[in-house]
Amino acid sequence: MRQSITLSHQDAQRAIETMRAECAKRGKDGVLVVADAHGELIALLRMNNAPLSSIQIAMNKAYTAARERKPSYELGQKARDPERGFPMTNFGELRYTTWGGGLPIVVEGEVVGAVAISGLPEKEDMEIAEIGRMAALGIL
Repeated sequence: MRQSITLSHQDAQRAIETMRAECAKRGKDGVLVVADAHGELIALLRMNNAPLSSIQIAMNKAYTAARERKPSYELGQKARDPERGFPMTNFGELRYTTWGGGLPIVVEGEVVGAVAISGLPEKEDMEIAEIGRMAALGIL
């Protein structure tokens, strides 16, 4: 029998609240997401002034990170490589995205979920996603 570790609602809420607090500290609004190991939504918060388009983008970043078991930005770097790049349509999955801001959450070598944020500049999305990842793991 195989046992698996999963994210709890409390883990997701801790990640969302920590990312929300960091956004507020920076005076920015985004869409914050936590997904399970399959990339499906556990929690979502759209802050007051976050763009509507960022809802789907944040969900897709978390989905990509969980399904591919790597940061969404890393997948984007591979796709944009001029020599070995490939169109994302080769994956056959329209939810995949290559923008930074989606990170897998790894426990004991296994991806148990993902966090993501959208609505800020990509660099800030990646920084805040890392803060959310650490919060989900109970490190923050």
